[in-house]
Order: sequence, then structure tokens, then C-alpha cells
Amino acid sequence: MAASGKSAAGRSYRRSFMFKGVYTAIVTPFTKDNKIDEKVLRKLIDIQIENKISGIVPVGTTGESPTLSHEEHHRVIEIVIDQVKGRVPVIAGTGSNSTDEAIELTAHAKKAGASASLQVAPYYNKPTDEGFLRHFTAIADAVDLPMIVYNIPGRTGKNIENHVMLHLANHKNIVGVKEASGNIGQVMDLIQARPGDFCVLSGDDNLAYAMMALGAEGVVSVASNLIPAEMMKLVNLIFAGKWDEALLLHYSLLPLFKAIFIETNPIPIKAALAMKGLLQEIYRLPMCPMVQANREKLGRVLKEMGII
Repeated sequence: MAASGKSAAGRSYRRSFMFKGVYTAIVTPFTKDNKIDEKVLRKLIDIQIENKISGIVPVGTTGESPTLSHEEHHRVIEIVIDQVKGRVPVIAGTGSNSTDEAIELTAHAKKAGASASLQVAPYYNKPTDEGFLRHFTAIADAVDLPMIVYNIPGRTGKNIENHVMLHLANHKNIVGVKEASGNIGQVMDLIQARPGDFCVLSGDDNLAYAMMALGAEGVVSVASNLIPAEMMKLVNLIFAGKWDEALLLHYSLLPLFKAIFIETNPIPIKAALAMKGLLQEIYRLPMCPMVQANREKLGRVLKEMGII
């Protein structure tokens, strides 16, 4: 593939998007008595920043947000922002299937000093297109903070169609989307039609290269919990137009991308971090430890790649 500084959509990677690069969807470590392990969380943040990560995304699904109380949710965001100390952006996961709850969580994140919020599509209640528009607009109107919409129909049960996303992209506070539909056709159409500097970030590690080749600005990554330097190298090679080198790196990392989703996220990534000695492998129900056969498969991949 010829080296180029532009995306397939003809947009330069040097455009001034608010968010681009690798944003780690950070796990939430727990202690043996099922409390937030603040000491370990702070250590994980420092490891990310030492490896020059673009930003941190706390209390997303990878951070087991559905099982955190509101007080714990607030506290994780506060810990991350305090430990980051302005060194990288913090995009706080503050979405909900209740609009009022999402507004409350987002208002707290802004007060705590978050750079932006990540707003997942309302799950289980499956809004109509109009419901999506009203939900995200209400949050963006209520809290003056940059918002990234999160489209992941595999978890939420409903896709945010492009015509809805493009309408939302006209709001001054809605600056991008974490796209995890897995629908490359949808991604291409969105990138081609998006206005201004509305950024598109891959929500899947294994599609980061492909989506960036089509014009996306980066990835919200699970793998970067474990390999932040390698994920940064991947996107930086793409930003530099070194496509062949980036493709080789993508395929070298692909076994890990697959292994960390051998069971429901964040079970495998927390298991991998525990295997590396970075945290205790503790989950909140209904998340639970991996079955032995999958644990062995994950361990083999980590050893073959020299991660453990």
C-alpha cells in the first residue's frame, strides 16, 4: 500500500480533531473485599501515561460500570482525573438508559474535571430514532461538555443509524462517535458524510486499522490496558502514512485482539492483566472468572507474544 498522509476519504490525518489516537477503556480493579482498588487504579493510569497513551476512558463497560454504585462511579472518575493531573484527556463514561441519570452523571464528570463524556446508546429500552435524538440532545444541552456518542448495538440491542448520528453531529457539544457496530459499510458512509471535525473512533481493536484506513481518527481500546505502547505505535504508523508497517503490526497483534474477546469483555482483559501481575483477578457478578479452557488459550497467546 502506498504511503499517504491522507485517509481514504481524502481527509488529512493532520486535521485538528478534538480526539484522535488511542484512548484506553480502563478496567476497574477491585480488592478482595470487593472495593475499588484505588492504589492499583492509580498505578494502571501511570503505566498508560508512561507509554504515551492519548487518553483514558474510565467507567465504560470495560470498567464494569453496570455493577458500580453511583458513588463508586463518581469516585472512579475522580481518582482517574486526579491521577492523570491534566497530562492526557479523560473521557468519562457517563451514559445510561435513563436520560436524567445520564445528565446527572455527566454533570458530575464535568465538575470533577473530565475532558469529555462517553454516552452509550440507551440499552434494553431500544429507543426509536427520535428517542435517540432527544436523549443525546438533552444531555448535550444540559451539560456544556464535549460528548462522544457510543454506538454498540451488540450490547444495547439497537443501532444508531447514520442519519441520526449526522443530525447529532451538528450539535456544538457532540464531537464524535465511538463506532462499534462492526458494519464497515455504515462506517464508510458516516465518515464520508460527517460534518466539520466530527471524529470517528473505532470501538473494536481488531477493526482499528481498517477503520483508520477509511478515515477514522483512532480507537477506544481494550487491548491498550495490556499493550499501550504497541497500540500507540500502530496508530502513529498510520498517522505517518506507513501503511505496510502498520499492517504487519496489526496482524502481529491480531491474536491478542481475538483472545481478549474469547469471553465477554472485560473478563479476558482482567485475566490477562492478572497474569501479568498488574491486578487481582476480581470481578463483580454477573462477571465471573474465565472457564479453564479459555484461560489456557489466553495464557498461550500471552506467552507466545511475550506479554507474560
